[in-house]
Amino acid sequence: MEAPGTYSLTFATTIILAWLFAPQVVAQDESGKAPPASVGVDKITIKPLLQTAPVIGRLVERQSGEVAARINGPVGMLNVDVGDRVKKGDILAKIVDDELRASRNLSEAEVAKNAAAEKTVQARLALVRQEFKRLEILKNSAAFSKARYDDKRQDVIRLESEKAEAGADLKRAQANLKLAEINLYNALIRAPYDGVVSQRHTAIGAYLDVGDSVVTLINDSLWEIEADVPAVHIPSLSLDKEIKFDLEHRETYTAHVRAIVPDENPRTRTRAVRFTLGSGMGASRLAANETVVLHLPKGEAREAATVSKDAVITRKGQNLVYVVTDDQSVQISPVKLGLAVGNRFEVINGLAAGDLVVIRGNERLQPGQKVQFESIP
Repeated sequence: MEAPGTYSLTFATTIILAWLFAPQVVAQDESGKAPPASVGVDKITIKPLLQTAPVIGRLVERQSGEVAARINGPVGMLNVDVGDRVKKGDILAKIVDDELRASRNLSEAEVAKNAAAEKTVQARLALVRQEFKRLEILKNSAAFSKARYDDKRQDVIRLESEKAEAGADLKRAQANLKLAEINLYNALIRAPYDGVVSQRHTAIGAYLDVGDSVVTLINDSLWEIEADVPAVHIPSLSLDKEIKFDLEHRETYTAHVRAIVPDENPRTRTRAVRFTLGSGMGASRLAANETVVLHLPKGEAREAATVSKDAVITRKGQNLVYVVTDDQSVQISPVKLGLAVGNRFEVINGLAAGDLVVIRGNERLQPGQKVQFESIP
């Protein structure tokens, strides 16, 4: 049995190939030989061969939700509509804030009042402490008055208590001012992250309670793929494993396994798996619940010789490939093919690693015809 990659043909094979190519008509030059044909070529390569199974998944947003009101009040302004793109911090809506501003001003006045009261008590306390110290100096003299000394000490204690009370009143007023400022700040409903408005839940003039939805926002720069993966494929998956997937009418992209949820559906025998998207995708072109086709591995990869699908010609049920010989002519070689992986076939017999095969312009070639092509690495 001849080894793969050799091109000597048995008499029977020669007869079959002659029959296959007899109908072909090729232009000839003056010498009666077909002129060199311009073709594209490719090398037979050894590549990891991994059989995959298609699994349907869907795109899900990693960051989305309803932006809600944080205070009560009527809507005075609504700045966005469905489809508008916003940046983090942009004003989405505004609650009428007249009362809130008045409340803030009142709190500011309370803070000023209590701050002044505290200073007054501090000044009185300082004066009484000074008088009390003078009486302490006279404690051993004939001018010392025990009753006056005791009264002054009580004054110090009383004013220290008033000072503590004034300080507490000031802190309470400052806390009320802070709350008023927070409420006034929250009257402006801001975007918590970059995204696109997918829905409006209110209108100008509507009254909102705390927690009522204003808009639904989707961050269209953060996506994941969610798929219910058959349990039979789970052993082939591991965290951060690279997976290929297709989007409709677009190229093939890569994703990585982020999480395998340890909860199997007893009816479908599937488990939820989350995949993060690889780089090189235009995330803003994607949409929530868009369908994707994941190509999940079936078993482990193995090394195998592969040939481009464009090199294979099927005639009369026979798979044939034009092989470029050392003198830049082509010979036909029957091949036995195995699994299809992407745009290549596994080669079981008929070709060897390093062989040059024609992948473009092979439709009208004849065995023995000269070819010309650009050299490849």
